[in-house]
Amino acid sequence: MLTDKLILVTGAAQGMGREIALEAARQGAAHVGIADRDAEGLRSLAGELAAIGAEVTELEVDLAHGDRVTAMVDDFAAAAGGLDTLVNNAGVLDHVFTPADQVQVHQLDEAVWDTVMNINLKAVWLAIKAATPHLMASTNGPSIVNAASVAGMTGAGMTAYSVSKAAVIQLTRTAAIGLSPHIRVNAFSPGSIRTPMSQSHLDAAEDKVARARAMYGNHLIPRFGEVDEIAAAVCFLASDAASFITGVNLPVDGGTMAWRGVRDDITVD
Repeated sequence: MLTDKLILVTGAAQGMGREIALEAARQGAAHVGIADRDAEGLRSLAGELAAIGAEVTELEVDLAHGDRVTAMVDDFAAAAGGLDTLVNNAGVLDHVFTPADQVQVHQLDEAVWDTVMNINLKAVWLAIKAATPHLMASTNGPSIVNAASVAGMTGAGMTAYSVSKAAVIQLTRTAAIGLSPHIRVNAFSPGSIRTPMSQSHLDAAEDKVARARAMYGNHLIPRFGEVDEIAAAVCFLASDAASFITGVNLPVDGGTMAWRGVRDDITVD
């Protein structure tokens, strides 16, 4: 449970971040900060969080701009009266900024590399740096949870995304060392999760079974993961139930990293 926690979630307007914020409120978080550049998505989420009973602070921010990351953290801490948990969930894929056939290491444009690294890695470091004084002052189980990815644990096709997520795993370990024993720092690595973006990608395929195999055929549990399953894992890492866990990267991947195969019995759910 996250009873009375003051928690800030980045990338909260949709998908995994949205569900993490909602689950934090359901588990008793007193004040939930929701950060994203999607102002409309933030407004919609804020209403749902308030209905659950949490205080809410909306923070419209583009994490590609480093100077705004520190302001985001400080603004939330000022509004909430402190900070107990930082969830660095926001992230972007290479092909958001370039065609999908131009994401290999020899093709990727330098500007795309810089943008992905700024959002996926630099903003995580800057948020940790800005959050540290507030977390050091917390007496309510201070913690940081970072979004990594299975793409950061094995070779994957998107150059900047994969490298950034591998770096987040190492940043998590480094931060866990530097901030121990007062602040716990962990990461989670999702497999293929059903979000509006991933579902639309599957629905658009002419051969849906082939697309499903490509998306989640390497899951031992042969389906998309669901956002509530990610939220449960993240909120566990943020909770006092995980009080002896730090420096960990938790795969929430349906068994992807347990083997080297692709299932041959995939159906579309």
